[in-house]
Amino acid sequence: MRDLNYELKKLCDRNRDGSFGTQRRRAYQLSQIANQLHELGFRYMRATSLKQKHVLALVKLWHEQELKPGTVKNRMAALRWWAEKVGKRSVIANNNDHYGIAQRQYVATQSKAKNVNGEQLSRITDPYTRLSLKLQREFGLRREESIKFIARYADKGDHLLLKPSWTKGGKARRIPVRTAEQRQLLDEVAKFAGSGSLIPADKQFIDQQGKYVRQVMNAGLCRMHGLRHRYAQRRFQELAGFPCPVAGGPARTALTSAQRGLDQEARRVISRELGHERPQIATVYLG
Repeated sequence: MRDLNYELKKLCDRNRDGSFGTQRRRAYQLSQIANQLHELGFRYMRATSLKQKHVLALVKLWHEQELKPGTVKNRMAALRWWAEKVGKRSVIANNNDHYGIAQRQYVATQSKAKNVNGEQLSRITDPYTRLSLKLQREFGLRREESIKFIARYADKGDHLLLKPSWTKGGKARRIPVRTAEQRQLLDEVAKFAGSGSLIPADKQFIDQQGKYVRQVMNAGLCRMHGLRHRYAQRRFQELAGFPCPVAGGPARTALTSAQRGLDQEARRVISRELGHERPQIATVYLG
């Protein structure tokens, strides 16, 4: 293994920021980046020798390869993480526009919302998986967040507080507890799991994630990410007072001035509750 690959691997091992999936993707991306730097002629790099010329060479390569904007942005995020960890954050511009990286287009044209009812849940024989699905439905959690969820830690009464180690972006997140159904579910999870997560005591996360996938498939369910879409759309109706575009509501271009204000604020709130930093990501869920 080359020095740079080895040092970046160790950097990832020492800094377990974010969820299991985030850590795995970051390590893979940094390994790719190290290989590309070697191919670009930077043969004797160390993790601490990152410079602007390396960033510019990589971005030029990615443009030449005609990679999708989303792919390039993910790699830039990995580069910024690397730079931050070795004290060289200033070698990378804060804005991707500086490098001519195009904006991603997120606007959904049809609803991907899904629900899971009692009959469907009854096909799930593993109680841990069943509760994880309910958490996704009621709070818009990602799969990993719903598996690592510890009610005794997260339940703060009027809101949930998600640990950074549970979340995709590695940042703590607050989600309001607004309904009787949400409160009932949190009490159910706490009673079932006590002070533990929705991972059996004799299992690791990766084991329970595999069981979750098998349980969902065997029950004839799929695309359960649609539960997050359902949460977002229901939350929009609650906040704005009218349906979002993909749920049959008016197009944003047809909104009155007052409605536009409600629309923008609802999107901002929903993006934050779903764990996205940019409000425009809400268009994936809402249109």
